Amino acid sequence: VQLQASGGGLVQPGGSLRLDCAGSGRSFRDNAMGWIRQAPGKEREIVAQINSKSDRTLYADSVKGRFTISRDNAKNTVSLQMTNLSPEDTAKYYCAARGTPYYGGDASTYQWWGQGTLVTVSS
Repeated sequence: VQLQASGGGLVQPGGSLRLDCAGSGRSFRDNAMGWIRQAPGKEREIVAQINSKSDRTLYADSVKGRFTISRDNAKNTVSLQMTNLSPEDTAKYYCAARGTPYYGGDASTYQWWGQGTLVTVSS
């Protein structure tokens, strides 16, 4: 699975941003997908995950209620809608495919990663 993330940029605190990830390969629909971020000097954090059939999602406490993950298997895409952004959300965001239909475990369990897109929240 090859992944290409887009949609990052500079946004003011309180603003919104949508990240998109386009996947290639027939197995995209068989993979749980995640959005994982890493800020300078901090550990990787899985912010949102979604099962292959979109029947379950999981969010980090730090983004719950503000971020929404979704996918469209017909288009091989997964998206992350981010609202009420704060400077603490500043990071490079990666979309990743887990290699199984269900999410679980930490970021190291994700097999395929996109190149990442930078999100900067600043006034």
